[in-house]
Amino acid sequence: MRSDFLGVPLDLLTMEQTLARVAAAIETRGRLRHVAINVAKFVHLQRDEELWRDVVTSDIVGVDGAGIILGARLLGIAVPERVAGVDLMERILAAAAGRGWRPYLLGATAAVLDQAVGRLAARHPTLVLAGRRDGYFRPEQEAGLVAEINASGADCLFIGMPTPRKERFLAAHRQALAVPFIMGVGGGIDVLAGHVARAPDWVQRSGLEWAFRVAQEPRRLWQRYLTTNLAYAGILLRLPFGQRPPSAHRIAPNAVGAAGLR
Repeated sequence: MRSDFLGVPLDLLTMEQTLARVAAAIETRGRLRHVAINVAKFVHLQRDEELWRDVVTSDIVGVDGAGIILGARLLGIAVPERVAGVDLMERILAAAAGRGWRPYLLGATAAVLDQAVGRLAARHPTLVLAGRRDGYFRPEQEAGLVAEINASGADCLFIGMPTPRKERFLAAHRQALAVPFIMGVGGGIDVLAGHVARAPDWVQRSGLEWAFRVAQEPRRLWQRYLTTNLAYAGILLRLPFGQRPPSAHRIAPNAVGAAGLR
C-alpha cells in the first residue's frame, strides 16, 4: 500500500513483500526502481527538485530510517517495519546467488569495489556478477557505460554513488537502462567491502544508527547529521500547527498515484 507522507510517497511494505516485488520484476523482465527514504534524504529533497523527482517517480519508496517511521506514526501512518536499503541489497544478492540472477555493481572506488567483489565471492560462491564499474567516470563516458550495462544482461543494478550524483545519473539515463531492477545504495558498496560497519541490531532497533555512523566518521558526518536531524525535528514540531514542508505544496494532485510510472 502506498501512502502520502508530507508530499512524499511511502510504500508500506515489509522486507518480504519488497523482496517479492523485486523477484517478480526480475523473473518477468519487468521494470522496477527502488529508492530508500531516510531523514537526510527527506530534508534534502525539500530544496532539491531533482532529488524530489527521483523519489516521487520511483516504483517503490522504502522506509529506511527510524525518524521517518516516527514522523509517519505522528500522522497516523502505520509503517509495518523498517526496510533498510543495505539490508535489502544484501538480501537480493543472497537471492541472486541461489536463483541465478546476475547483478551489476556501479560505484565506489576501484579498490573498494574490488574488495566488495572479493567478499561477495567468499560469502556467495555461486553468485555471478553481470559486471562492475567504479563510480569515477566522466559525463561523456555515461552513454557508453549505459550501453555496457545493458549489454551485460544484468538482472539488477546497484548504484553506489552519493546524492545528488546518483539522481542526476538516473535522471539522464533512466529510460535507457534496460535492467529489471534498479536500486540506489549510497555507501552500500563500502559496507559490502567492510569499509563501513553496520550498527549492532539493538542500535538499529533503537533508531540510533545515525549516531553509530557519526562515531565511525565524526569529522565527515557530524555536521551533516546535526543539520538534517535538526531540520527534520523542526518539520515535525510544526505539524500540530498545520504547517507542511515545501514538498507537500509542490506535489501535483495525482503525483503520488502516478509515481510508479517510469
